[in-house]
Amino acid sequence: MLIKTDPAISRLLMLRSGAIVVQLIAVLSVYFLLEHQIALMPLLGVIAVEAVFQLASVFAYRQVSQAKPAGMLMQLTADVLFLTILLSLSGGATNAFVSLLLLPIMIAAITLGARGLAYIAVLAIAAYSLLLIKMPEHSMHQINMSGHFISMWINFVLSACVIALVIGAMNRALQQRERTISKVREKQLRSEQLVILDGAAAQITHQLATPIANLQLLFEELLEEHPNNDVIQQMRIPLSQCRTQLDDFRMLSVQLRNKQTQVPIEAKQLQAKLNDTLLLHYPDQQIIWLNEAPEATLQSDAMLFPAILNLLQNAVLANQKHAQMQLELSWQQPDVQSIAFVVRDFGAGFSPSQLAELGGQLMPSEQGMGIAVMLSNATFERLNGSLTVYNHPEGGAVAKVTLPLLTAGTKA
Repeated sequence: MLIKTDPAISRLLMLRSGAIVVQLIAVLSVYFLLEHQIALMPLLGVIAVEAVFQLASVFAYRQVSQAKPAGMLMQLTADVLFLTILLSLSGGATNAFVSLLLLPIMIAAITLGARGLAYIAVLAIAAYSLLLIKMPEHSMHQINMSGHFISMWINFVLSACVIALVIGAMNRALQQRERTISKVREKQLRSEQLVILDGAAAQITHQLATPIANLQLLFEELLEEHPNNDVIQQMRIPLSQCRTQLDDFRMLSVQLRNKQTQVPIEAKQLQAKLNDTLLLHYPDQQIIWLNEAPEATLQSDAMLFPAILNLLQNAVLANQKHAQMQLELSWQQPDVQSIAFVVRDFGAGFSPSQLAELGGQLMPSEQGMGIAVMLSNATFERLNGSLTVYNHPEGGAVAKVTLPLLTAGTKA
């Protein structure tokens, strides 16, 4: 029944089921076997109400994959209240099992945040205090036992505080460690994918170099024989693009061998280069710059421009798919140490699954939002930058590239 339930709430419900069985057996054994005079019917009534609450909780959380903190807080509050009522009907603070009030605090330390943990700890201490206040004056062998029970209460308060502080701190440390391990694992997986892609790209580039050179020679011969042929003239741009890409790859390889991969570039120079490329390759698109590039210098390498161009190409594809012809580009300067380049298209935007995975791993997409974006994101991270993607409130998608500055000028 609890297969699809959140693990934390599932464990709590299973513990409560076992506790209800133990409570029932203990009450019946004390009354019938040990023949102690206890409030049998009230105790059985409380256990029955607890069982009904348990069944309702199991039904309510049977298909909940992620329980809200408020729900967990309500469950632990109910445990403290049920346990307090049972103890008050069976001896109160004199009951040997009064220390069971520490269990909800332990569970809260593992499953709740600091505020929830503080609430449960205070509630359990208040419950013990109420049991102590309502306890009649006891004496045993003519010796007053009030001091003993007060000492037990002090011990309970100290134990509750220690549990809340120590287990709570350990749980937060473990959660932080798990998040760190998860990030490292994701980064390692992405690095492995990039290594595979880099090897494949190098091999393909090497194999394409000779055919492209042959095509260039054939193009030049055809151009000499048929200088006015429109089809031959149209071959010039794609061949030029191929040569440019091969030259960029060779330049990056040289930089990697010389360990000089990063070079500075002016933001205005980058804007002019992007604008010229967009006008050349996508003349049908209306390029709108919302502001001018600031007087600033960025850290760059041979792959920065292709990485940003990948984002622009994806934006153009999103526009073309929905018959849109406008791209909005802008610069932002969130602080004096970084600058952001923002691209907005007017397409359908990102789906929730794309927003969750985009740039982190390979994923299929009709708009090409897979390998290209992952490689672009890796380039930005290598330059100590970042890529953020989100949907614009008025429609379309936004890609925001944040890069560190070498020198900062006026804000955009």
